[in-house]
Amino acid sequence: MTELNGIDVDQLREFVSQVARDPARADRDPVVIARWVGSNESEVTMADGGTAVRMGGSDTPSAMRMLLMSMAACDVDLIANRASLMGVEIDDLLVEARGHFNVQRYLGLESSGGPGYERVSYTVRLKTRNATPEQLVALRQACADASPVGDTLQRNVAVDFEFEAS
Repeated sequence: MTELNGIDVDQLREFVSQVARDPARADRDPVVIARWVGSNESEVTMADGGTAVRMGGSDTPSAMRMLLMSMAACDVDLIANRASLMGVEIDDLLVEARGHFNVQRYLGLESSGGPGYERVSYTVRLKTRNATPEQLVALRQACADASPVGDTLQRNVAVDFEFEAS
């Protein structure tokens, strides 16, 4: 096993090879369930099990903050994987994300803007031991082109909505 940056590079290369042969292996269809636990707090789990995450309470991030956190974490994951595949050792990696939104409409008040983020920005700070300038350019480009969360935020993604009440 070749490990770099805490990642089993051999296993990752094998998965990349499998996806190259069968692109359907890269398909993901997660289902999450958020259950109200009181006040404005929810507990979110994967439908097939896994660790629950609390959101929205006084001691936990709101859904909007979690969106920024997801974006930052997605790029950490992306850079760690790509750097490992390139043989680049990471000394330090930090992604700082920020955004602005206004909660007037969320509160039921009139507002000219929507209740979501008006803008989002983020900065990646990466320190490596052995990255070449070309590898750093490739890692930067991966953030711009291959971040699933970043891509989702940049596109107009269709959202189907159903409301069931009894």
